[in-house]
Amino acid sequence: MKPTLMVLAAGMGSRYGGVKQIDSVGRNGETLLDFATYDAKVSGFGKVVYIIRKDIEKDFRERFFNRVARNFDADYVFQTADSIFTESQKAKISKTRTKPWGTMHAILCAEKAVKEPFAVINADDYYGRKAFEIQYEHLSKQGIDSVEHSMVGYVLENTMSKEGSVSRGVCVIEDGYLKSMDENLKIYYENGKVISERPNGKFTLTGKEWVSMNLFGFTQKAFEGFHTYWDNFVANNISEEKAEALLPVAAGDIVKRGDGKVKFYSSPEKWFGMTYPKDKEIVKSEIAKKIDSGYYPELLWEK
Repeated sequence: MKPTLMVLAAGMGSRYGGVKQIDSVGRNGETLLDFATYDAKVSGFGKVVYIIRKDIEKDFRERFFNRVARNFDADYVFQTADSIFTESQKAKISKTRTKPWGTMHAILCAEKAVKEPFAVINADDYYGRKAFEIQYEHLSKQGIDSVEHSMVGYVLENTMSKEGSVSRGVCVIEDGYLKSMDENLKIYYENGKVISERPNGKFTLTGKEWVSMNLFGFTQKAFEGFHTYWDNFVANNISEEKAEALLPVAAGDIVKRGDGKVKFYSSPEKWFGMTYPKDKEIVKSEIAKKIDSGYYPELLWEK
């Protein structure tokens, strides 16, 4: 059974200032999603499912999805403000809430579209093909009921932006497995140091910590833990305006409860992404270098 790639592409792009998921960074109008999907395809994944907002569907199809779907088994689902909530829960949602419910909510929106082991990625991050090969190798060996999940981690200092703060799940690894993961929502450079700003103060990090970039691999068994996390989240946050259910927290909870294990892998390739507007030129330059070196063909997809 070939694993599926699930792509988190419903973000608002508030710091970027636009719909970065479908912003062109390649020479023929390709987006970061094009290159991630291509890497997954050549690594052996059987299909891809994108999670998007309804308001970007038209542009998403015209600027990206239609060409990919002609070359690969592709589908998409919507993440909306009231997706997967019960009617009684919907009545309790704040009328002034505009913020999405987070990456864990997105995963559950796509649950019915995925019947096999699956990898998860962000739409605005570049992971490198090796990361997809690692996840394919791991996931293709897992049965539906396996509790051996996986993640590919990166070194913190290699995932930061000089333009502002980033959010990262800082990991503790023991004997090749994830022991714990602490979500740090605001990490940035200050006077040459890496600072994590937490509710209880500022803390200095080394920059060498392993962090999650939301590149996980799960079997269907993970959904049991995801629902446990989601139900608890909703019970405590349904009326909040900004609280988000986060995938790294849910994955960490699976480990914490002893419901499963997360095998830790690392990739030697360089990560880059589009968090802020100035990041785009860096991404375009890095992609161009990879095309010039033969890593990617000049034209990814057949027209």
